[in-house]
Amino acid sequence: PPANSGAQTCVTATNRTGFLCHDRRACIPASRVCDGVRTCAHGEDEDEAMCRDMPQNLPSFLVARCGDPSSWIYSDQKCDGANNCGDCSDELSPVTACPPCGPGWWPCPSTVFGYCGCIPRSLCRDHTQHCSDWSDEYSCPGP
Repeated sequence: PPANSGAQTCVTATNRTGFLCHDRRACIPASRVCDGVRTCAHGEDEDEAMCRDMPQNLPSFLVARCGDPSSWIYSDQKCDGANNCGDCSDELSPVTACPPCGPGWWPCPSTVFGYCGCIPRSLCRDHTQHCSDWSDEYSCPGP
């Protein structure tokens, strides 16, 4: 069996999928697993066998597939407002079922591939077009 067969999921303080450290207290974000930094006290988040052949050796709860089946992201990167997959499938696909733009976000057709359907309100009224319809400069109430 794979070395990660005992890996357990948890919910982080920001309500995202996490990896439960062996101490059963620390819940680290999925994207902190196999990132080259030992986050769990005993380093189990950097287990050599688990990190060797990603994403195949990662516990399935840590992985989310993109529109292109050969591409993947960490599960905590889904529905985070950023275009992690490069094709917005992690934000706009019916499969992801992301909620509409949350507080702090403005809905618009984005001109920048960094965002998908919503931009941070901090970009509103900053004298730079981020929405193809210019709503970030004329309609958005600002941060």
